Amino acid sequence: MLQGKTALVTGSTSGIGLEIATQLASRGANVVLNGFGDSSAIELVRSRLEQTYRVSVHYDAADMSKRAEIEAMMANAIQIYGSVDILVNNAGIQYVAPIEEFPPEKWDAIIAINLTAAYHTIREALPSMKARGWGRIVNMASAHALVASPDKSAYVAAKHGLAGLTKTVALEAAEQGVTVNAVCPGYVQTPLVAKQIPETAKARGITEQEVVRDVLLAAQPTKRFVTVEEVAALTMFLCSPEASSITGAILPVDGGWTAQ
Repeated sequence: MLQGKTALVTGSTSGIGLEIATQLASRGANVVLNGFGDSSAIELVRSRLEQTYRVSVHYDAADMSKRAEIEAMMANAIQIYGSVDILVNNAGIQYVAPIEEFPPEKWDAIIAINLTAAYHTIREALPSMKARGWGRIVNMASAHALVASPDKSAYVAAKHGLAGLTKTVALEAAEQGVTVNAVCPGYVQTPLVAKQIPETAKARGITEQEVVRDVLLAAQPTKRFVTVEEVAALTMFLCSPEASSITGAILPVDGGWTAQ
């Protein structure tokens, strides 16, 4: 389905991003991985994807909080493959605290990685997409692009901003065969969510078990975590020819959370 296309997925060395990268490779796309982690483990992932799906897989360790590194990553990907046809902005970090206790450096980092990085990748990828008359941009925006939760001011602000960025770029690219959408997962069992559990427990003065039961899954009427496979499946559909008329959409995959 995606043979000859190149996909770049930020934050793709684990969790949702890795599942998306895997599914893109399984459909024939060349893939640029990005993220942090043990270098030997990342190389195993890269080589496994390449050998299993017979596609080219490149890894770039660019720090998504640094403009120069993002620009270099995008330029390198375009030099290697000729273009970035599919861009998935998935990289994200989180920190939980009441706003009066929220460290300014944490605010800056969350806004940089969860929002500003997407601006940089999009502005670098879009010209070649427009020139080719085809492109897919998917921003991983979270249910927090649609609703708020206490103690997550920076994350909620960044994800609401990402939703607005998605809609704006969708309008700008609508006549050039480029679609731009946001996927909004609820709580998924990923390293990012796992890290939130003790932070939320500390911020609210409750146990970690109570965080899962009374905070995280309380928000989702299905009472279960969303899976990475479910998020990736929607992303794959948005990258398909059948999704050509879906653009500027903010699509929840949240177990009914935002229906309340």
